[in-house]
This record gives sequence, structure tokens and C-alpha cells, in this order.
Amino acid sequence: MLKKMKFKTELKQIMDIIINSLYSSKDIFLRELISNSSDAIDTLRYESLTRPELLEDGSEWEIKIIPDQDKGTLTVSDNGIGMSREEIAANLGTIARSGTKEFLERFRKAEKKDLPELIGQFGVGFYSSFMVAEKVVVLSRTAEDKAGGVKWESTGQGEFTVEDVEKATRGTEVIIHLHEEDKEFLQEWRIKEIVRKFSDFIEHPIVLEVKQKEEGKEEKKLSTEVLNRRKAIWLRPQSEVTEEEYREFYKHISRDHEDPLESIHFAAEGTLEFRAILFIPAHMPFGLLWWQQSKSGLQLYVRRVFITDDFEKLLPGYLRFVRGVVDSSDLPLNVSREMLQENPLVGKIQKSLVTKILNTLGEMKSGRREKYESFYKEFGSIIKEGVSQDWANREKLADLLLFQSTKTEPGKQVSLAEYVERIASGQEEIYYLIGDSRRELEHSPYLEIFKDRQIEVLLLTDPIDNWVMDGLSEYKGKKLKAVDKGDLKGVAEDKEADREEEEKFKPFLEFLKEKIAGVKGVRLSRRLRESAACLVVEESEMGSYMERMVKKLGQDKDFAGSDRILELNLAHPAVKALKDLFEKNRGDERIVECGLLLYEEAVVAEGSKVADSAAFSRRINDLIVKNLSI
Repeated sequence: MLKKMKFKTELKQIMDIIINSLYSSKDIFLRELISNSSDAIDTLRYESLTRPELLEDGSEWEIKIIPDQDKGTLTVSDNGIGMSREEIAANLGTIARSGTKEFLERFRKAEKKDLPELIGQFGVGFYSSFMVAEKVVVLSRTAEDKAGGVKWESTGQGEFTVEDVEKATRGTEVIIHLHEEDKEFLQEWRIKEIVRKFSDFIEHPIVLEVKQKEEGKEEKKLSTEVLNRRKAIWLRPQSEVTEEEYREFYKHISRDHEDPLESIHFAAEGTLEFRAILFIPAHMPFGLLWWQQSKSGLQLYVRRVFITDDFEKLLPGYLRFVRGVVDSSDLPLNVSREMLQENPLVGKIQKSLVTKILNTLGEMKSGRREKYESFYKEFGSIIKEGVSQDWANREKLADLLLFQSTKTEPGKQVSLAEYVERIASGQEEIYYLIGDSRRELEHSPYLEIFKDRQIEVLLLTDPIDNWVMDGLSEYKGKKLKAVDKGDLKGVAEDKEADREEEEKFKPFLEFLKEKIAGVKGVRLSRRLRESAACLVVEESEMGSYMERMVKKLGQDKDFAGSDRILELNLAHPAVKALKDLFEKNRGDERIVECGLLLYEEAVVAEGSKVADSAAFSRRINDLIVKNLSI
């Protein structure tokens, strides 16, 4: 029965982009179809471990490419798992990918020169065939179905048809009816060039099958040629693999159009044996920042049998940007994926992989700083997650962190080790301040005493930095200290004169505490040099930046935050004038109004919003009127 169906909305949008856009890298479609065929064979091979009846025909694994000059078609076929009628409608009529909307948005924003790489980057796979096809026909039969099959057909214009047909063998055939201008892909040399460029390492034989006329005869002779070397690249010695081969292998497994930033090829031998090729991308793929939306970037093989590319226990979440292949000869084949996740050998493999990756990053940081900073710009926020997740490697991860500081130029960064190396003798703390931007932090009143004493302060502007500092707490024996929390005993000296001055101010400070709602105390400040006031919280309480984050995320609509301590600069003319007015006439209403104004000024300085902006504006306007009145 023939059934006509429509593509799902988002897939239709992607199809329109593919068909109507000016992509120059059209040869990518053949790489994608070969990869799909390889996946189909791997899936069946894995299934057959527990269900050998699926391979009763005894055929050898094979991917065929069949150009037909007369019909203008290029066929890519495999003898893999195949698809049922329901599967072919679901798999080729919808696209279950979290990055689809991001793909569409990226396309809308992309300049024309960026368009050729979008398909490779987003891995739209089968649908890339519509770049060169005026029509695509797919014939498929599942390994379970011993008779029959299904036919899928579409011009890529919004609809497709599905019908039952007879197909003699299992697997899938993708028959591409090429546009006239794309008939180059029927040329043998062109097919060989593409296969050897992108798919030389595919394990299964990729066979080119052509019919050629024999001289003096009408009939055609069938000619076949295996195009790929087939040996898995990760099984070859590192010395025999060229940089070009690494780059092409990376692009194949990652669907990235750019070269990797770093390649890691190693073999573990002894009590645990496995081989791995790992890659650090040059740029962050879409959706990677949110770990809930991103699966593992590693493909797991067991004795060259593909198992899965969604095996979260091979690497911790903070290394999810790593792409590559891991092939173990020790893991069991004939168990479920769930059981394999719990195999103790997996934990040992993960430990080895993590050590190798962190060591590589450490070597890059110490010996190739510019390259490391390029990596850190892309993946620093993800690496930071590991500080609170991976206690066993916390020191190594801390060594990898970079931050801007009051002693670095804008855009330049310092490591914690470098900070510790250049601190003055006797400094027992690493000081930091968290905010939205470097520019905002540089003008913060919390830095005034540190500028005065030439003490370096780390300027943290990444939203995750608050969790990093809480998770790290100290580095090489030095406590991490937020300069907007608690007191500053290590910086501000506790002078007898200051204590006497504070005692004189005590009635004034207590008066303001009673009149200003939201403060748990008012005290004289030892951290201010130029500003009149600032707000601080106790050492153990949540800082203002974190409070703003919580409110912004809407985690708790009733969240009120910590009560602040208002600190006043006794050397500031405004504070002195207000205190003198208090001494002359405690009933003067200007004391409360100006006290509130100092508090609200401090709220703004910490980066927060005043609770009553209208009252704040009124107080400022009243002050202007009084000062300008003649």
C-alpha cells in the first residue's frame, strides 16, 4: 500500500536549507551515506552476538557504491540491520536532534561564506543527499524479515511516500537520482577520491561496482574494486599515522568541519588493554555547555565491534568536549549496554583516559600557552565543572584554571600557580571578586584597599566561577578569599586608633542600623579608600553575585537573600558630614534620608538593584534641589 506523508516542520526547514543553499562541499553527502551504512552493519553485528539467527544467509559485511551512467543514479547499499516500514517513516521523516533549532538559528545568522561548512558541523547525515539529488529512493529490509521490504521516496519538497515492496536481501539501498550538474559523482575517479579522503578507515569493505562494456561486445562486464584500506586507524602505531589522517578521522567521527586543536593517540597495555584516539576540538559544538543536553563524545568498540557512541561512563561530564574512539579487548561483547556500564573495567578505562587528557592539557598549558589559552577560551567553563565533581583530580584541574586579575591586561589571564608565585611574603590568601564584567569589577569599591596596597585580586566573570571557588576553597595551602565577604584581617591592620574611632561612631552606627531595613549591622569600613559606603556579607553567607544568579534563574521566587552589613568610610566627607549632623540634631530627618541614600548607593555599587527605585530617585532629586536652591 502506497502512503503519502509530510516531513515534520523542523526537518522541512532543514531540507529547504540544504536544497536551496549554495553549498560548495557537496561531496560530504557520500561520506554521510557511507557512515550510515557502516553504522547499520555495526548495529546488526552487535545484535547478532545474542541473536545469531539474524545472519543465517552467511553473507560477508559489505558497503557497495554503484554508479549508473545510463540512469543517472548513484546507489549506496549495505547488508546491515535494515529498517521496517514504521522505522523508515520515523527515521527519514523526522529528526530527533536537540540541536535542530540551534542549527536553524545559526544558519539564519551565518554569512554566505560560512554556509558550506554547516552540514558537516551539524551532521544532518542522510538528508545531505538532497544537495545533489532531484529524487532519493530508499529500499530497505530488516534482518528479521525474511521476505518483503519497504520503499521510501521523496524529492525533498515537503512530502515522501512509503510502500511495501519485494527486496531479495536484508539491508538498505539509497538510490540517488542526481541533478544534471552533479553527474560528476558518477565518475569512478571522483568516487574513489571521496572514499579515500573520508572513509579509508571504515572497517567494512567499501566496494565500487561498475558495469563496463567489453571491447567488441554489446554486453557489459561487472567490475568491482575495494576502495578502503579498512584497518582501523587506532590500531596502527602512532608513528605510522600522519597528521592528515588524524584530521580526517576526527572530522569523520565528530562531523566537525574544522581540524582538531589537539590529537591524543595511546595504547594501554598490561593488566588492562585498550587503544584510544582522542581529540580536543578547536571550538565548542552547539549545546555542549549544558551537560544535560550533551552525550558522550567517545565511540566505544570492543575488539573492533562498535558498541555505542552514547556511553556516559567512559568520561566524566566535564570532559564531554573530547571526541574520539576507545577500543578495548577486555570488555565483554555479549552483554547489554546497561550491564557494560557497570563493568569495573569501565571505571579503570575512564581513570586512564582522564589522566591522559589532563596531563596533555597540563603540558599544553606549560609548554604551548597560546594554544592552551585558545582551548581555555572555548572549554574553560566546562573544565571548571570538574573542580567540584572530581575530587581525585581536583589539584590537576585547579592547575588548569585561568583567570583575569587586577595585574593582567584585559584579555590576558593568570593561573593560580602564577598568582601564588608572585604574592608577597606573608600573604596567606588568594583574593578574588566575582561580577558580570571586568570593567564593572575594576571600578568596584571592594578593590580600593587592594589597589592601595598593590595586592593582586582575581577578577572572575564566568557564571560558574562562584561554584568553582566554593568547591576549591584553597590552593597549595592558600585560602581562597572573596573580597566582598567578611573582614579583611589579612589586609587591613587592626589599629588601636581605628577601634577608638569606631567607639566614637557607635551611637551613629546603631541609629542607622535601626532606620535602614535589610541591614544586619552598620560598621566602619577598613576596605574603602575613596567610596563612602559598601555592603558585605558574612564569610559563610551567599554573596551578592550568587544571589542575583539565583533570582535570575528563578530557582526560588520567595528567595530574599542574606541581610547585608553596611560599611561606611569614616574618612569620606559625606560620612563625616552626616555624622556631624547626627551629633548636632539626631531628630533631623535628613539623617535618615541621607543614610538611606548611602545604603542604596552601596546596593548599586555591588551590582544589585535597589528595592524601591522610585524612592531612591526621589531622594537624589531632593538632594539636587536642595543643593541648587538659591
